[in-house]
Amino acid sequence: MLFSLLQAETATALAEAVEAAPAPQEMSYSLIDMAAKGGWLMIVLLILSIIAIYIFGKKLWVINRAAKVDKNFLDDIRDYIHDGKIKSAVTYCGKFDTPVARLVEKGIERIGRPLADIQSAIENVGNLEVARLEKGLPFLATIAGGAPMIGFLGTVSGMVKAFFNMANAGNNIDITLLSSGIYEAMITTVGGLIVGILAYFGYNYLTNRIDNVVFNIENATIEFMDVLNEPEEDKKAE
Repeated sequence: MLFSLLQAETATALAEAVEAAPAPQEMSYSLIDMAAKGGWLMIVLLILSIIAIYIFGKKLWVINRAAKVDKNFLDDIRDYIHDGKIKSAVTYCGKFDTPVARLVEKGIERIGRPLADIQSAIENVGNLEVARLEKGLPFLATIAGGAPMIGFLGTVSGMVKAFFNMANAGNNIDITLLSSGIYEAMITTVGGLIVGILAYFGYNYLTNRIDNVVFNIENATIEFMDVLNEPEEDKKAE
């Protein structure tokens, strides 16, 4: 009887203690808090991500402008050349700020010289335009390859920090001594991979867009040379 009474009182006391105990608080971290635990290398990755975004946005804007070609542009140029209005054709080309317009303008300025010289001048302008479009892309490719390596450096640095804390703690090893090093190791790896992957996909996307512009340039060169050949063929036919 006494044992049953003590058991009931103990159960009642435990229940009251559980009810009185404060509920465990859920720990939550924002992205900024997590990035801060990654150490100073996260600042380097942040700078690289800003540079990558700037290069991508700027090059995308330049490429989009270069890709805009009026469908009637070469037809109008053909009419000007057939009518002998060379200066009007040059002025017309100046209205368009595109690689195609600039290389056609260079070809028109060379009219009267051998066709081989005209084509050579056009190809030189085309090479300069492509180099202008590709300017900055090597740095974006460097970020794509370098950011994961910086993240790996943070991993090694964090693990060294964790083991250093363990060695200094001796027999009093506490998990909190390892947390800062582990955070730095994991977060810098994730940050480096994110920046590298985004830069890699951005680089390949821009490269593909530039290839399309190069195709337009080559196609315009062929059509323009055909325009220059048309009058000579008409004379032979007569």
